[in-house]
Amino acid sequence: MTEEKLEGVNEVEVTEETSVVEENTAEEAAEVVVDEAVVEATEAPAKRQRGGRKKRVETHEAKPESEWKEQVVQISRVTKVVKGGKKLSFRAIVIVGNKKGQVGVGCAKAAEVIIAIQKAIADGRKNLITVPIFKTTIPHPITGRSGAGAVMLRPASQGTGIIAGGAVRSVLELAGIENILSKSLGSKSPLNAANATLEALKALRPFNEVAKKRGLTMAELLN
Repeated sequence: MTEEKLEGVNEVEVTEETSVVEENTAEEAAEVVVDEAVVEATEAPAKRQRGGRKKRVETHEAKPESEWKEQVVQISRVTKVVKGGKKLSFRAIVIVGNKKGQVGVGCAKAAEVIIAIQKAIADGRKNLITVPIFKTTIPHPITGRSGAGAVMLRPASQGTGIIAGGAVRSVLELAGIENILSKSLGSKSPLNAANATLEALKALRPFNEVAKKRGLTMAELLN
């Protein structure tokens, strides 16, 4: 009986030892799997950097360009005498147009150049005028005045181009006129020249309006 009991005890101990060994091997195997996963996770970025995977390229849709164009004519420093010294600011003159018969002149002051330009653009869009264009030129001769400046405009034939300079040329280009003759008279100030050109374009009258006032047809008026 004692030998049978001892044999039973030995069998229990053996089974316990084998279960402990199996648990240890299972834990070691789990640790090996974890170590392999860590190694793969650390090696993955290196493989990606070497070119294992292609980087995603995000494509953004291009925004449509605005039809409005701006051109800075002049940026000047302005000092104002105040109590305690002088205050420095910048004045910007900007021409705004869509080259389809609409144009405006903006003028604004600010402590910084960029802010002055932005304010001038906003001012120019508030003061837009519509220009009657007849076959890439103006319908008739006109002279505009602003302050001490005056600008004379004359129609031109196809292929002449814009015969103008400075602020006058900027206004005519952004208005959409392709062939014209001009002469700046009086003051040479860019602001006076731009405003005088704007006044001249504002005073233009299309042929159909003149024919209606005179009670004529377009053919009679042009002949």
